[in-house]
Amino acid sequence: MAAARKPKRVAALQPGFLTLKSSTNPADLYSSKRKRVNKNKKKNWNKHSDVNDVEDFLEDVRLQERTTGGLLAEKPDDGLFFLDIGKPKKTEEKAPEPEEGKKRKGRSSRPLRIDLILQPDSLVPPPKDVLSYQQPNAKKVRRSEHLAAKGAVPRRQKLLLNRRIVPRTTKNAVTEANNNPNRDYYDIWGQETKDTADPWYLQQTKKKLVKRPEKLNAKPSELPAVEVIAPGGSYNPDFFAHQSLLQEAHDIEVVKQKEELKLERQLAYNKDDAATEETTFKEQVQGLVEEEDNDEDLSSDLDEEDNEEEEDGAVGAIAVAQKKTERQRKKERAEKVKEQRRLAEKQEVEKRQQLFQLRTIKTTIKKQDEKTKEKQTKRKAKQEAQKSQPRRLGRLKFQPQDMEIQLSDELAGSLRRLKPEGSVLKDRFKSLQKRNLIEPRERAKFKRRHKVKYVEKRAFREIS
Repeated sequence: MAAARKPKRVAALQPGFLTLKSSTNPADLYSSKRKRVNKNKKKNWNKHSDVNDVEDFLEDVRLQERTTGGLLAEKPDDGLFFLDIGKPKKTEEKAPEPEEGKKRKGRSSRPLRIDLILQPDSLVPPPKDVLSYQQPNAKKVRRSEHLAAKGAVPRRQKLLLNRRIVPRTTKNAVTEANNNPNRDYYDIWGQETKDTADPWYLQQTKKKLVKRPEKLNAKPSELPAVEVIAPGGSYNPDFFAHQSLLQEAHDIEVVKQKEELKLERQLAYNKDDAATEETTFKEQVQGLVEEEDNDEDLSSDLDEEDNEEEEDGAVGAIAVAQKKTERQRKKERAEKVKEQRRLAEKQEVEKRQQLFQLRTIKTTIKKQDEKTKEKQTKRKAKQEAQKSQPRRLGRLKFQPQDMEIQLSDELAGSLRRLKPEGSVLKDRFKSLQKRNLIEPRERAKFKRRHKVKYVEKRAFREIS
């Protein structure tokens, strides 16, 4: 019979050992079976490592630092113990009489309970401010010294020097009464006084508005919002003014009619050449008759093409077989060099000849400058003219509204008998398009996706 295993002497089982964790039972340490865990892997370190004793020790150290300002083991005896000599005898001191104008201090002089709660209860000193002990970068110091030696002022300092000193208006200590007849008159409808604060202060406090770009202030068109109609469009116009307006409307209609006639001419065709039933039948039957003759012609054409391809192949093979000799390559290289030299000499001669053509060159340059100036003026004039014209902002072009005009026999002598024409809403909509505020649009075309299905109801079927 094998001898019984002798238990190991564990330090936790020794008498007088105080465990850091009160909940730990020393008997459990011996009775519990040890787990066999591979601690070579990092993921098993925190999982199977017991660090409660270390955490308890650190928590005890932090508690001592909070309550006593340090470790108890490092404190001297005078800081931990004191000599008890009993209660000190109270000396009868006469309370000082309160001075005139001062109240007697009593319980109100003691600190309030809420103030005591808000006071810090930790004796740990605040952390040291590292940034306050850091020295400035030596590179920046050397750069500032170098610029100061040259006399250059940094941008921030330059802005501070350019600051405008604003005189501060001192307010009156005593406000004036409302019934004072000599007080300054305040106009509530007057212009507000501008902010006289320092621009540097406004810029740093983000109270100064960003400067609006000039491009955003420009209008998209120079046309007025409401265009005034010509004098001939009045309800009781002058005869000549009305006739000139009628002529203008007539010219517009003539231009439209010419465009329609031009389109009709372009789409016109000869009616004699129109397709008939006979011509349509011939086109449909074409290619179905006389197939045998066409097959023979096709076979003969294919034989001729094969013979031609064989001859071309033989000639191409002979041409590829020829190879240039070394002498021919040297000759071609020499000719190429000779051609390059000839071109270089020609360019040199042309450069020398230009020295004697300075006057002619100056005149040509002057003419070119004049042409460019003319083009620039024309371009500017065109741009100015386009400012009052509608631009193409979308897929469609702007179509001007038809001129609203009345004929001579439709004129009314008074506003009461005047017949209204046009629509104010349509006029405003066209004005927005003409001034490039919105793009030209057209009415959306309704396209039905599914065919309408008609169903006859039972009640209607009974009646019919």
